[in-house]
Amino acid sequence: MIDEPAPVSVGDGPAGLAHRTDYDWGVLVESDAPAGPYELFDRWLADAESAGEAEFNSMALATVDDGRPTVRNVLLRGVDDEGRFQFFTNRDSRKGVEIAADPHVALLFSWLGIHRQVRVEGIAVPAPDDVSDRYFASRPRDSRVGAWASEQSSVLADRAELEARVAEAAVRFAEGDVPRPPNWGGYLVTPEVFEFWQGRPSRLHDRLRYRRDPAGGWVRDRLAP
Repeated sequence: MIDEPAPVSVGDGPAGLAHRTDYDWGVLVESDAPAGPYELFDRWLADAESAGEAEFNSMALATVDDGRPTVRNVLLRGVDDEGRFQFFTNRDSRKGVEIAADPHVALLFSWLGIHRQVRVEGIAVPAPDDVSDRYFASRPRDSRVGAWASEQSSVLADRAELEARVAEAAVRFAEGDVPRPPNWGGYLVTPEVFEFWQGRPSRLHDRLRYRRDPAGGWVRDRLAP
């Protein structure tokens, strides 16, 4: 166990936790919002990319561990013809184990430079092998080698242990292609709820929620900020 110093006050000045930003980048009103969420999501994702948002396709992925939420960032790598959000990872990682036990997940896209967020709640399932194979083959070679070297979420003695495993994997695959590890692959998240959040002045934000209608289509609601 590493000893750490006692917490210190961050203060309440301009550089402390009293800092505020008054959001005024845009508005979100029903007259500009489509009947379903995907068109609006595509538009906002394109806006985030055009605005130079760093890692605009990054999303926080929340999973459940025996009733306790856990969260980390992953990258959105596509939306398929059925509207399912795609991401890829080691399925033996903590998130993979948690999804196997409980497929309910939540996603959060934070584009705070343009005062926007999108929340998604849905169900995650493993992607078919052909989907995982195609994406894995598109990754840089060093990333493919690294996928074999890293037992994601396992405990390491130190950085040197990881680097030794990478060196071993590099020798193993020195000749020819690097295939996809059997425990590495994609997930498809079927959204059940979208919430679009547009920051507004005085914390009177715009929030539009889309809920999947069991009868087909989507139900749109405005939520209080």
